[in-house]
Amino acid sequence: MDSESKPFSTHWADITADRIIRERGEKDVYVCASGITPSGTVHIGNFREIISVELVVRALRDRGRTVRFIYSWDDYDVFRKIPENMPQKELLETFLRKPITLVPDVLSDEASYAAHNEKTLEKVLPEVGIEPEYIYQAERYRASKYAEGMKTALDHRDDIRRQLNAHRTTLLADDWYPVSVFCTRCDRDTTRVTGRDGDYGVSYTCDSCGNAETVDLRKTSALKLPWRIDWPMRWSVEGVDFEPAGKDHHSEGGSFDTAELTSREVFGHEPPVSFQYDFVRIKGGSGKLSSSSGEVVSLSDVLRFYQPEVVRYLFAGTRPNSEFAISFDLDVLKIFEDYDKIERNYYNKPENPKKIKKWEKDARIYELSQVGAVPTTLPYQIQIRHLTTLLQIYSGDIDAVVSYLGDVPEADLERFRVRARCAWNWVNDFAPEDFRFSLRTVDDGRVDMADNLAAAVRTLGVLAVDKLGDLPEKEFSNLMYDVMHEHSLESAEFFTAVYQALIGKDKGPRLLNFLHVVGRETVSGLLGLY
Repeated sequence: MDSESKPFSTHWADITADRIIRERGEKDVYVCASGITPSGTVHIGNFREIISVELVVRALRDRGRTVRFIYSWDDYDVFRKIPENMPQKELLETFLRKPITLVPDVLSDEASYAAHNEKTLEKVLPEVGIEPEYIYQAERYRASKYAEGMKTALDHRDDIRRQLNAHRTTLLADDWYPVSVFCTRCDRDTTRVTGRDGDYGVSYTCDSCGNAETVDLRKTSALKLPWRIDWPMRWSVEGVDFEPAGKDHHSEGGSFDTAELTSREVFGHEPPVSFQYDFVRIKGGSGKLSSSSGEVVSLSDVLRFYQPEVVRYLFAGTRPNSEFAISFDLDVLKIFEDYDKIERNYYNKPENPKKIKKWEKDARIYELSQVGAVPTTLPYQIQIRHLTTLLQIYSGDIDAVVSYLGDVPEADLERFRVRARCAWNWVNDFAPEDFRFSLRTVDDGRVDMADNLAAAVRTLGVLAVDKLGDLPEKEFSNLMYDVMHEHSLESAEFFTAVYQALIGKDKGPRLLNFLHVVGRETVSGLLGLY
């Protein structure tokens, strides 16, 4: 679609982009930020923040602005709890209260448990078109790159204590310090700051090993800022213009409220433009994504059942402050159908002025749903229900499905294969039992049925030899009903008998279309057994 016909958008990402430009003014580079502690699997709820930022980044870039999109791994946080279903728990227990960047990777062979979680997400994000600049906070803290930020916090500790106490029921004591320390002897944060020399020197004692010493902020790797102070400090260091936060952080008196005060009053930085995003629930997760064992649903899990464009569509098509569910039940089919509909409509702009606003809204959602550039023409489409039928007929052989269809363009072949893999995974893992089927073979033999039903099935088999594939579906349908009446059968019992002969079940896909897809040779062979 050419630039002249690109719609004016009231999409939430565009509204946010306009707000950033308006409130921050014209800049050479706008900084948009996101981040998380890699203390466990980065789940699909965490992904909501990442893609929300990326959608705003796209909106800014669509306006010709240069954007720096940073993603911070808060891997210098404390390892507080061992996640469920982790191996070698006794080993991991010895690393509690240490930085998560020191926790060994007991799941693979990365440098640490934190690195494992980081690399797992970094590997999959490009599949959905997200490639931020990664910042590893452990590296920065250990290299004392935040020494000045920590000194500023220490210089203003009374101000920060006042800001935090305004939203606390248990007040911070007068001897509280706005830094935490990992003991240089045992690496744990079981420490107490005992004093400061008024400059860069900080003294502490460790309650675990008894170590006591004074360290220099400019030379030590032991100190870091607590979350509520670290956040506004990094806004200042990185010059962050936009960063959203979950509704827990945006609640009254939450970490965003205090960070705003600290950012302005201590670090002299105007807090970033922000918005609140809500939770993502999981619907229909009783299959292989079961949560009874404490497992969470990751982006990789979701991509097993949804192609990347459809994953983006789920988030681009929902306002961030609205809670919604990722479905794994039959809703999956509807979500694919909804996406396909807005894709078709994108390439069919209406002339009716009354319909143009709806088209513009959906068109922008479609644009933001694409992993890369928006296709210049309508991509190849296949109804998801039809695709699941074909895959079951061909036992998941995607090449066989492509061969049967015969019209998948080379340019769309990889996208088709991704959709087919998702559809096949869904059939195997989450489709209801009455949705699944497998085609019987001649070697399976006959299914027991009454003689009159067997006779009707046999007659339909003869009809298939002579007519299936040669006649239009409607004409063949009339002949099929003639067979049913010839044998004095009700449609329900006739159809059940045919399904039993073909797939060994009482029900299946729409029979007429199913017969044509299965084909003359297979249908006549199976029905000819009777």
